[in-house]
Amino acid sequence: MDKKTLGSRGEDIACDFLKKKKYRIVEKNFRTRNGEIDILAVDTMEKPHALVCVEVKIRKGNNFGTARESITFYKLKALERTLKYYHSIHPQLPSYFRIDLVAIEMDEFGEISSIDLVKNISQ
Repeated sequence: MDKKTLGSRGEDIACDFLKKKKYRIVEKNFRTRNGEIDILAVDTMEKPHALVCVEVKIRKGNNFGTARESITFYKLKALERTLKYYHSIHPQLPSYFRIDLVAIEMDEFGEISSIDLVKNISQ
């Protein structure tokens, strides 16, 4: 499976997972010249509701460290800028922002071995 196909599969898996956690998916693969957001969602369990930028990391094996370790300071800043821009063109969405990570681990056969949600990774 090539990297693009794997990433797309990861985003689909993450969307299903987030829906079970009561997130409302707003948009997938939002792109600007300054950044990209894998999934934009509203966490309906949060009071007040939160507009959430969800970064999806899918890995086969753990040869390259953890998914959380792959989110650099610069990646976080790009996500924050892109999230603020997204809200500026969609002001009807919640004004409380958060960046979450969905980490998906797959075994050597391509089966999901674990899915983890890490809320508010920018703190």
